[in-house]
Amino acid sequence: MIKNIINIFRIEELKKKVLVTLGLLLVYRIGWHVPLPGVSMQDLLEAFEKSKSLPGYELIGLINVLSAGGLLSFGLFSLGIMPYISSSIIFSLLTKVVPSLERLAKEGASGQKKINQWTRWCTVPICIVQAAFVLRFLAPGAVEGIRVVDPVVYGSFWFKPMVLLALTAGGIFLMWVGEQITEHGVGNGISLLIMAGIVARMPEAFIQLFATTDKPQVEAVKMALLAVMFVFVVLVVVYITKGQRRIPVQYAKLTRGRRVYGGQRHYMPIRVNMASVMPVIFASSLLAFPTFLFGPTMLNIGFLHESFIRGGWTYSMLYIGLIFFFSFFWTALMFNPAEMSKNMKEYGAFVPGIRPGRRTADFLEKVMIRVTVAGAAFLAAIALFPQLLSSIMDLTGMMTSFLGGTSILIVVSVALDLVDKLNSHLVMRDYEGFMKGGGGSMRRR
Repeated sequence: MIKNIINIFRIEELKKKVLVTLGLLLVYRIGWHVPLPGVSMQDLLEAFEKSKSLPGYELIGLINVLSAGGLLSFGLFSLGIMPYISSSIIFSLLTKVVPSLERLAKEGASGQKKINQWTRWCTVPICIVQAAFVLRFLAPGAVEGIRVVDPVVYGSFWFKPMVLLALTAGGIFLMWVGEQITEHGVGNGISLLIMAGIVARMPEAFIQLFATTDKPQVEAVKMALLAVMFVFVVLVVVYITKGQRRIPVQYAKLTRGRRVYGGQRHYMPIRVNMASVMPVIFASSLLAFPTFLFGPTMLNIGFLHESFIRGGWTYSMLYIGLIFFFSFFWTALMFNPAEMSKNMKEYGAFVPGIRPGRRTADFLEKVMIRVTVAGAAFLAAIALFPQLLSSIMDLTGMMTSFLGGTSILIVVSVALDLVDKLNSHLVMRDYEGFMKGGGGSMRRR
């Protein structure tokens, strides 16, 4: 491993890409700690600790979900990269359901360039809407017992436009940073920014673990168990993330003169977790609204509010159901068996033992359903594992978030993609690479 890391800095082009990536990530973390104008960071932290026992805490949780967990810093980059991700998801769905956008996406680089430009423009209003939520929380008396901004400062003419402009500019700047990492650095810039935000919270989680008890020996045993479980969960996530169902595909032989073309045998890989982390994100965001809607700050319907409390039976069942629904929904958008069968028939390819056309489409759909069920079950287990661990070992949500849920899925997926990118650069220049055999992917049937 040390030898491969040294090899990265022996290649001038790769070294430049790595340094650019690290430099832009450093800029991102510095900007994260730049406070908004007129906001006291110390008062904010104290107010947030007090707000956990107040009726308006559901409002804070909802806004925090919309800002991808970065809202509570109330810094320049409080909105995080979530506005751009939301815009990207919107256009990804629209290209599958709007015929004009679908035709534009099939035009190649020029069409994708236009869609990317519209995605950037759509990010601006999303930033403004989320910035308005932040501004609403900063208002004096928005939540009982919380005073983050002085009423005189909040009532001044310049404060509201300044906060809206600062948050929107911070979100757009992070979008630009992510694109610069993708173009001039290593890996996907947006994914790396998300991973950096998640990993940066790990030291705070460890501090909380040791600060909540007066028995260091007990915490040492608990820490060892958590370390073992963390390694186990990472191995399982890597195994499922790289897992795929490989369908054999045979190409027909074509004779042209004395030459014979085709006849090769390839494999069509269908990933077990094709939807990646998207179903968990959609399900978590959707279930955040009933908790806020039926809470004391809105409709104040006690039994419904208690039913949607995180970790409860109703919440868990709905969570699993939504994960399965969005897994099939997202997979159906990204993988069309009928279109895949049509393309195979046009290029003279077929699955051995399956007739081309409708039979092939039915076979691919059957395989896709079985694989998606396995992937959705895996996502549901990983998503609920932190809740189960929190109730058994009496840990906070921050401590258990790194053992399941969206955090571990995002970190592992981004890390694997980053290793693949670095590995491909090393193998191209006749270096051994991080994986034996030079391949960047671990394949299995």
